[in-house]
Amino acid sequence: MRHASQQTPPPCIFFFTVRLQDRRSDLLLREMNRLRNATRTALSAYPFQIDDIVVLPNKIHTIWTLPEGDAEVSRRWGLLKAQFSRGLPAPVHRHPASVRNGDKGIWQRGVWAHRLSDPDDIAAHRHMIYSAPVQTGLVTDPRQWPHTSLHRALRAGTWTMPRDNAAA
Repeated sequence: MRHASQQTPPPCIFFFTVRLQDRRSDLLLREMNRLRNATRTALSAYPFQIDDIVVLPNKIHTIWTLPEGDAEVSRRWGLLKAQFSRGLPAPVHRHPASVRNGDKGIWQRGVWAHRLSDPDDIAAHRHMIYSAPVQTGLVTDPRQWPHTSLHRALRAGTWTMPRDNAAA
């Protein structure tokens, strides 16, 4: 029998929302390959697992599992955002704070993060990810949205669609 101090700590599982500074932008969709490459770079430098994700025109919702004992999210998101932004022109109308801080002005500062605590919390955030394209009015059925891990979850049998297909 293990003592509490010898037990393996639970994995660091986080839900994140990151947004573009321009909420009307569709840059993430137009630059999907750039986003994929930036994600690969961040994964290579600071490993993590993408459990679920949806990429919307101006924001990303995702669940990541970080390596045991590593809850450092700032470096991962900082690198991903920097790699994505590199080579893109700065927006014409940058927020004055972005100019002052030397930011390119593509991303909102920071990341909204929530450490997921139990299976119900994970399931609720997965549902939010899968239903986001419907909630934002982009599609009427979440299976219609191509930029989501819902398709992978359905193929793997780790998620089933409710009878009302309009809500994941």
